[in-house]
This record gives sequence, structure tokens and C-alpha cells, in this order.
Amino acid sequence: MEKVRREPVKVSLKENIEYLRDALGVEKSFDVIQLDVEYAEREMALYLVDGFVKDDILHYLMKMLAGLDAGQLEGDTLSRLIKTYIPYVEVETSDDLDKVVDTVLAGPTALVVDGVDEVILIDARTYPVRGPQEPDIERVVRGSRDGFVETLVFNTALTRRRIRDRTLRMEYMQVGRRSKTDIVVSYIEDIADPEMVKKIKESISKIDTDGLPMAEKSIEEFISGRHWNPYPMVRYTERPDTAATHLYEGHVCIIVDGSPSVIITPTTFWHHLQHAEEYRNKPLVGAYLRFVRFLAVWASIFLLPLWYLFAIQPQLLPDALSYIGPNETGQLPLVIQFLMIELGLDMLRMAAIHTPSALATALGLVAALMIGQVAVEVGLFINEVILYLAIAAIGTFSTPSYEMSLANRLIRIALLISTSIFHTYGYVAGILLLIIMLARMKSFGVPYLWPFIPFNLRAFRDVLLRSPIPLKNRRPRFLHPKDPDR
Repeated sequence: MEKVRREPVKVSLKENIEYLRDALGVEKSFDVIQLDVEYAEREMALYLVDGFVKDDILHYLMKMLAGLDAGQLEGDTLSRLIKTYIPYVEVETSDDLDKVVDTVLAGPTALVVDGVDEVILIDARTYPVRGPQEPDIERVVRGSRDGFVETLVFNTALTRRRIRDRTLRMEYMQVGRRSKTDIVVSYIEDIADPEMVKKIKESISKIDTDGLPMAEKSIEEFISGRHWNPYPMVRYTERPDTAATHLYEGHVCIIVDGSPSVIITPTTFWHHLQHAEEYRNKPLVGAYLRFVRFLAVWASIFLLPLWYLFAIQPQLLPDALSYIGPNETGQLPLVIQFLMIELGLDMLRMAAIHTPSALATALGLVAALMIGQVAVEVGLFINEVILYLAIAAIGTFSTPSYEMSLANRLIRIALLISTSIFHTYGYVAGILLLIIMLARMKSFGVPYLWPFIPFNLRAFRDVLLRSPIPLKNRRPRFLHPKDPDR
């Protein structure tokens, strides 16, 4: 770990200015500003980053200070400035110039006063930010339309708007030797397991790196481990109502400045298959939607390799289902056709991401009509391959968690290759290995397949069925909540 530096604030304004000008690179960076001012016959200096400061507030404070005379700052100058002549809410002091440098680069304004051995920090900052609009990947037909944004304090406010519990905690941390990324660990103290909170905070505090350019994704890789396991160990959400629901259950949320996605920990496999839309409808309708979603997810993993198994071993099919197999195989082996289309779909997905919205429709028409139809007509692919791969793709897009859908896609390809090599044994062994892998996984000590493995009947019923909210009077047992009753 890097040794913490400390440079005490001097009484001499000149010495403080020399250090701050060099550390902040005032003359090297055009947006780092030093204002040399004189108020009440006392020399002062303001340090700020252009673009981070609320101009109207800073102008008002400067106007207030300009009206002071020398006698008003006699005696305890620091106390008089903070308590009387700087009318602002977020004001603090620091006797460490290194902390002052880091604070100014984060947005607040520093006021250095001659003859005072502490620097006044005024948190009158603002960030470029978009409106809290509805997230693209978590849309609902009915429900709130606001979503998290890239500004930390906005996200904490959106959460507090839905949770007015007096024990809701927002604990501030900083990670990254150079980036100094702001992080908030959010939980309800009367509900969340203290050991879980402690474990998550320790995991974050142990992160030792220059910076976190990918924000929440970098945090996940540091705290969750299992780098070569494709399945997500945490859940992301851009919806404040989803984050609030998990906080009420006893989860811990991690909010990272610069990211609109909030991390929910710990999570199980089943958390990634639930969606807010199920709870915006009547229980029976929600249960139906969940059943359809589960069916689509299972189809995206197992249906394609299973059809391929029946295609290469038609004797496994009863006579009544003999039509499932292909009538013709095409010019290429079936497994090659599947892999080519899988790669083609991923190419199409990446192309769609980089394609301007005005051209997206044209891209879809080219992919669906020209490439697909022509490939079938020339005999490169057969119709059944495109049909079952389309079903698998629909199941992939029906998965609420984007990270889970990508993991399932990799498992589908691995299962397809295993089936092509070892046939029935490859298909069965692949599924068995998948279950063993998931059963061995843990998210912050929580079994990934709970409540299926280890089995809990009541909890597993809630996973399969969307239970009415009045009947869900117990919090999830695997979270070990301090208050198990809702």
C-alpha cells in the first residue's frame, strides 16, 4: 500500500500557495484556477476547478467577504469566517495540504487565508449530469420512470426518496490512489447483517490500484473474485425502486460515482432472473410472466444442444416426435452452422451498439432478410438451425440481467461443443458440470443456487412463484437479517 502523505498547512500564505500551485499544476492546467483576493485587509487565495463550481454560489460568497472590514476578522479568524461570514451549508476545514489538493480536484473550493493554519473547504460543486430518465434495459409498462445517473449524490438522494428509515446508512469511502473514486456503501442498519456489511467494506478497503476507469465493473472484479467464471456474483440495477426493494430485504448496495449502475450484494442465481415488471402486475399475472421468463431462459441454455443431440442421434426420439430432426443437413456440419450463427449474432449485436439510431432499422433488415435468407437459399444453413437459434436468442434477450444472459450464451456454446464431441454423454455431463459449478459458487459466503441447493421449500416457492406482497412477511433467510419480519 502507498504510504499516506501529509503536508501540514502553514501560517504563511506564501508557503501554502507555493505548495498548492505546484501540487495542483495551476500553470499547467487551464481549468485549475487560483484567485488571489484580499478581504478585510487580509490576503487570501481561492483554488477551484472550472466546470465543477456553482458560479452563483461562489459569487455570492465573494460578495459577502468583500463587505468585511479588518475588525470583523480580529481574534479567532477561522471561527468567525466559518460560523458567521461564509453562509453555506457544506463547509469544513483541513490542516493537511495533501488532503486539500485531493479535495479541490474532486470539485470543492479551497479558501486559504494568511495567518490561519487551516484551509477552509467549501463544497459548492456541481457536475455535468443528465436527467434521471428510465433505464433502457430495465423498462416497465407501469411504474416509476426515474433511474440512477452518473452523479453519486443524485443516486443517494433517489434512494433516500424511497427509504426514509432513520437507520438507512450511506457510508462514504474512496478507492484508487490516483482516481480517488467516491464510493458509498448503503444498507439499513436495523436489517442488514453486520458481518456482511463488514465483509463488503473490508473487501472495498483492500482495493489497491491506481484508478477505477470502469467504475462499478472494476469494483466487482476486485471484491468478488472468480475472474474466469462467467456468471455474475453481484447484480446491477439502474432502478431506484429495485435498489430500495433489496435494501429492505437486507442486501447491501454499492454506489460508485460516475456510474448509473448500483451494485447489489450478495445475490443468488435467481436474483438475476427477476424483473420489476413482475411486481407491477397482479400476483397471478406476475407469476405467469415469471414462468414464461424462466421457460425462455432454460430454452436459451438447453434447447439448442438438445435439438442438436436429437439431430445427430434420431434414435433417441419416439416416432411421434420424429419430425423434430432436420430433413436435410446442408453443406456444412450442423455444429459448424450453429457456431457460425452464434458468432454472427454477436457480431450483429456489437454492430447494433455502434450503429447510429437512424441506421439501426436498416442494419436489422440487412441481417434478417439479406444475410439469413440468402444463406439458406445457397445451402449454407438449414431452416431448422435458424429457427432454434432464433428461439435461443429470444431466451437470451428475455433474461433480465445482461451479465447473466452473456454467461448463459457461453454455457450454451460449451454445451453444444460437448454434445458434438461426446453426443449423449457430452450433453448429460455438460449439464452435470454446470450444476456442480453453480452449486460450488458463493457470493460473499451465500450459496449461489440457494434455495435450490441447499434446499429451502418456502424460499424456493417464492422463487418459482410471484407471491402476493401481503404474504411475503419474512425476509430472505440467507441474508441473516437482524429483523427477519417485515
